[in-house]
Amino acid sequence: MKVWIDGQIVDGKDARIPVTDHGFLYGDGVFEGMRAYAGRMFRLDDHMARLEVSARAIGLEIPGGTERVRDIVLQTVAATGSPEAYVRLIVTRGEGPLGIDPTTCPQARILCIVDTVELFTPEKSERGVALITASLRRPAADVLDPRVKSLNYLNNAMVKLEARRQGADDALLLNASGAIAEASGANIFAVCRGVLTTPPVTDGALEGITRQTVLELAGEAAIPARERSMGRVDLFGASEAFLTGSGARIVPVRSLDGQPVGSAVPGPVTARLRAAFFELARSTGTPVPYPGVNAA
Repeated sequence: MKVWIDGQIVDGKDARIPVTDHGFLYGDGVFEGMRAYAGRMFRLDDHMARLEVSARAIGLEIPGGTERVRDIVLQTVAATGSPEAYVRLIVTRGEGPLGIDPTTCPQARILCIVDTVELFTPEKSERGVALITASLRRPAADVLDPRVKSLNYLNNAMVKLEARRQGADDALLLNASGAIAEASGANIFAVCRGVLTTPPVTDGALEGITRQTVLELAGEAAIPARERSMGRVDLFGASEAFLTGSGARIVPVRSLDGQPVGSAVPGPVTARLRAAFFELARSTGTPVPYPGVNAA
């Protein structure tokens, strides 16, 4: 693990932040999760654009702007020497006195963590995951807009905890109206009557970059796709379903609340889109400037 912090890249064990950082104290900050594939950062500029929107939404000024952050990501990935990596980029409100007042923090802090991540075992990523329906609900956008990737992830963490305590891999998160929002940390798709379907962001879904990529790939492959409100019953009637996210990538869904989804094995649409996604991810993106390597 390599970490960019306070102007230098260090090993993960040597990375430290003050206990008075408001990101640590109050979850005051934003983040992005992204991946490098085959030595290239996948859709880096899209992640930077989303980070900028999240920061603006909470009134947070990124030191040096997204251009500086973009360079920090590339430098930190290059320092690992690894062509495959997961990146967690964090911008906190910074260090300040006790008390939630954001104006007491003179400058935001940037951290970039580069490591590996395994949200599900390789077997589950291939064969499919088991979901439950969480008892907790997704807060409405007028409480905390889910399109802002803030450090306030307690809702997601508690949903994941509920799933694990029930022996499931993840949980389906509904909004206050009972419509599907997403899983604990991933978007969800289902093939319903031949149409690839995913909940709209207005139902509480994150504007996922992998989600958008899948919609684009579906269009290129002439797979009918649309965004619409979905309920649990849509998954029970689906021929197949899968989760998407920078961490999860594309993972089939095997069951919901103990009931099989489709044939309970990865379906043909899932397999087709997974193959197209990995081909795209490994052939496009921003080259990482590894030392001694011609990134061009």
